Amino acid sequence: MARAVAAAMEASGKLMPEPEIFETRKRPARRMQDGAAAGRDDACAAPPGDESADSGDNTLIVEAGTGTGKTYAYLVPAMLWGGKVIVSTGTKHLQDQLFQRDIPTVRDALAVPVTVAMLKGRANYLCHYYLQRTADNGRLPSRQDTAYLQDILRFAKITRSGDKAELASVPETSPVWSMVTSTRDNCLGQECPHYKDCFVMQARREAQQADIVVVNHHLFFADIMLRDTGMAELLPSANTIIFDEAHQLPETATLFFGETLSTTQLLELARDAVAEGLAHARDAVEWVKLGGALERAARDVRLAFADDGIVRMSLAQLGDGHPLFGALDALDAALDALSTALAGQAERAESIAACQRRARELQDLLAGWVAPGAQDGAADAADAKPAAQTGEHGDPAEKVRWVEVFAHTVQLHETPLSVAPIFAKQRAGVPRAWIFTSATLSVRGDFTHYAAQMGLSSRRSMTLPSPFDYQAQGLLYVPRNLPQPSSPAFTDAVFDAALPAIEASGGGVFVLCTTLRAVDRIAMKLRDTIDARGWSTPLLVQGDASRTELLDRFRAYGNAILVGSQSFWEGVDVRGDALSLVVIDKLPFAPPDDPVLAARLDALTKKGLSPFAVHQLPQAVITLKQGAGRLIRAETDRGVLMICDTRLVDKPYGRRIWQSLPPFKRTREIDVVREFFAERREAEQA
Repeated sequence: MARAVAAAMEASGKLMPEPEIFETRKRPARRMQDGAAAGRDDACAAPPGDESADSGDNTLIVEAGTGTGKTYAYLVPAMLWGGKVIVSTGTKHLQDQLFQRDIPTVRDALAVPVTVAMLKGRANYLCHYYLQRTADNGRLPSRQDTAYLQDILRFAKITRSGDKAELASVPETSPVWSMVTSTRDNCLGQECPHYKDCFVMQARREAQQADIVVVNHHLFFADIMLRDTGMAELLPSANTIIFDEAHQLPETATLFFGETLSTTQLLELARDAVAEGLAHARDAVEWVKLGGALERAARDVRLAFADDGIVRMSLAQLGDGHPLFGALDALDAALDALSTALAGQAERAESIAACQRRARELQDLLAGWVAPGAQDGAADAADAKPAAQTGEHGDPAEKVRWVEVFAHTVQLHETPLSVAPIFAKQRAGVPRAWIFTSATLSVRGDFTHYAAQMGLSSRRSMTLPSPFDYQAQGLLYVPRNLPQPSSPAFTDAVFDAALPAIEASGGGVFVLCTTLRAVDRIAMKLRDTIDARGWSTPLLVQGDASRTELLDRFRAYGNAILVGSQSFWEGVDVRGDALSLVVIDKLPFAPPDDPVLAARLDALTKKGLSPFAVHQLPQAVITLKQGAGRLIRAETDRGVLMICDTRLVDKPYGRRIWQSLPPFKRTREIDVVREFFAERREAEQA
């Protein structure tokens, strides 16, 4: 893999070091192996035949299984290259791991003077201006929040970076953080009295001077579209962009290449406008009245959906007579009144002018929803062009408008059906290497689906299988006689089938569900069973605590059962005896009533393509591979993967799915599972 990465870098215009540096058993690879996990040199010694295209292409797609050492494989050429390298990750966990552990290990092994910086989004850094404003205001939701604010004030006096992750005593979910950090909307920029001491600007300066900058996908795409994160200065000078956890890119890019208007943005504008108006133009305008009117109008948008709970629907599903549209008209009027008042006082203070600019931007976003014809939803892709004109990569003009309703907020979205043409346009221009890597990018080694999603050529792609002995380490179990997933009795049947396997395992179990409803149902039945049978097995359920806290408890207990949904399907690394059984309730096909997916499937149908074959099946395979990948994380791990969906065996496409999974031994008999765990315990006691 390292040679392939080097070749992609070389295609951007500079010569790489002598190729023998990447040969196996050479000094750098050996030194890294001695200082870290075994097997990490495998990716530096990939057979030349694994590379599917010429070295002239500066784009490389790599699927590297667990244990191949893909991180080291791209870091070695990145450090020897000598240019500017941006490494983007899907999670903050991997971002921290790269910055604190992997990069220092490789840098020491190579003995190269490489400088490194980590850059996060502005919401991760304290803002001196809003911290002082909140402290002066003195009004906080609770006594606990007041105590948190005092912790933050003390922290602000001693921190060098201003990174809120360094202050563990204040939970990441505390509402105080939103009061003491800035957003793209409310940052005062160079007009801020604390600009010279700004933690965000300090992090940007360090990133500009570094050879390697570690970011995350959200930050990367926010910059491409919004030009706000400091990456605008970094991208032009970057020789190489490396995306780790690249399977997350299609979803992240979709989020940022679209447009979203949230009632939360309007509530925050009302709060800031009142605070700044009272501070700088108290007698000129009735700020409290105008801000209150906007707050009520924003909350009325949520009330337009009564008590429907969490809802996702397209405008076509809403219908022309839905109360939402009347609420949006009232919201537009309240926003216009506040915007006019802000414009009249903008010269009094830069903070008022900043609020006025935010109001104008929100007015522009809202205009598309209140104007005549807005209910057409950008045609909801109804006029999709034939495949001969657009291909599988999509048309940038194809969008869908939809509404997302939460407990207290509403979000209005306009989402592109394909990010491929937009991302391809952003990549065009300055020659640089683009590396996309993850453990799950292909379907049986075929990268067509992923490449089409991102607008990439799959000419230069490679697959690096895991070095683990999956035949000896794992077992794939698909129980018999289960109802179809559409059956009302399915979730209870999953529990009944999984219980003997859970009992045989003795604990150390992930139960991964595709819906929150299934999480609640299975957790309830497990809780009753544990109580009735007197088991000492701890039960952890998504929602009872933060994801990080639940995983820490799971590792500490060593014999726990954790029931969770999507957030636990990936980015979770539990090694050793703490995890021995992963139960997946059903194949993770996305719900067809999701408004974005429904529009995409409709567009593919109109182009004469099969939505199931082109999109739904490959996406389900990639997601399932992520869930299955939680089981075997090291050479000494042993465990059972249980998939409670007989479609894996009964349907013609099932073979394509299980052939994409690790090559475990397969069984449909619970007695084989019991025997596997019995042998595992005997081996541990030997």
